[in-house]
Amino acid sequence: MKNAPRFSALHYRDFRLFWTGQLISLSGTWMQSVAQGWLVYSLTKSPLYLGMVAASASLPILLFTLFGGIIADRFPKRTLLLVTQGLSIIPAFTLGLLTTLDVISVWHVAVLAAMLGTINAVDIPTRQSFLIEMVGRGHIMNAIALNSAAFNSARIIGPTIAGLSIAYLGIPACFFINAASFLAVIFALSRMSARGEITVKSEGVIKDFMKGLRFVSGNKEIVRVILLIAVFSFIGLPYITLLPVFAAEVFHRGAQGLGFLVGSSGVGALSAALIIAVKGNIENKTKYMSVAGLCFSCALLIFSLSKTFWLSLVIVLFGGWGMVSYLASANSYIQLSVPDELRGRVMSVYSFVFLGTVPIGNALMGFTADRIGTTNAVFVAGIVCILASVVFAKKYLFHWGRARSSVIPGKKI
Repeated sequence: MKNAPRFSALHYRDFRLFWTGQLISLSGTWMQSVAQGWLVYSLTKSPLYLGMVAASASLPILLFTLFGGIIADRFPKRTLLLVTQGLSIIPAFTLGLLTTLDVISVWHVAVLAAMLGTINAVDIPTRQSFLIEMVGRGHIMNAIALNSAAFNSARIIGPTIAGLSIAYLGIPACFFINAASFLAVIFALSRMSARGEITVKSEGVIKDFMKGLRFVSGNKEIVRVILLIAVFSFIGLPYITLLPVFAAEVFHRGAQGLGFLVGSSGVGALSAALIIAVKGNIENKTKYMSVAGLCFSCALLIFSLSKTFWLSLVIVLFGGWGMVSYLASANSYIQLSVPDELRGRVMSVYSFVFLGTVPIGNALMGFTADRIGTTNAVFVAGIVCILASVVFAKKYLFHWGRARSSVIPGKKI
């Protein structure tokens, strides 16, 4: 697909509907993420609690997403997504109601975050594996990039609106807007013709589960890609949960500063997604991933040392570019490597590593920040991520001539 047209996935009506609904819904989700972080920090003034609440949101993904992949392969994906999006309204609306009534406690936030995380354990692998059924294998890279563009456009829109909403309307407004935003995806799904084909008959939960794991463990290149994702998710990405501390204590910018920090990361992430979408394809994904991984890791280290707000916005922007460039390339690399009947399970492994390790990382980062200071904790995380990125890039970037051996046999990637 070297000469694929730009934004080719948008030629498909189903994908256009899905993409539009996602953009609206994810903007609400990012509003809630910023508001929730600010709420927890306002209640506790503790980076430890920020880490623990973030952990409660992602712990169910660690526990259940591999089984969510089995469900994604067993049932029509469109039906599953209608169910998960409908259920996602409940925790958002409840959070808004409890905050409005001024009876909210940290444990309420943690329980509702865990409820949403449980829903996402099924939603995420279903959504990832549904993309290829809307656009086909030839346009999957473009679909992933555009899906990432929607996610990261929302990452700019949501936090920016959240910062203003918190300042002028109050925190509950963010939660209620998020609850309403899920209706956009439900409407889009109801108008789609694609249903999400069931391509495999179940051989039992354990056999289905092990078949997906055997495929991943038997492919050394996929293992290398996933291991670096694990390091980023466990050590690197948890810094996002500490941004309220940076906004309040390091830069003294309050809720609006937090919105700008998250939004700046979103600008970088969006630019990464759009670059991939415009290119249509990346000829050597492993080399591209190597550069992107090093960019994210170095940005994380420099951010921990910066004391200037506007400089930090630029640094976070480059970090966002590196993270999304790596993840989008890794996602398409894995999807093009997997047979259709295993896609849901393999993508659940991807989701498990990408999101499932985050609860442990968030808890560890929160504990570490509480003990040695927030900036020191992020500094250490940056060092670890740089070391892991260098190990990954040693084969693909520093010995590029060998990297072509990682191209999927019989496929132009």
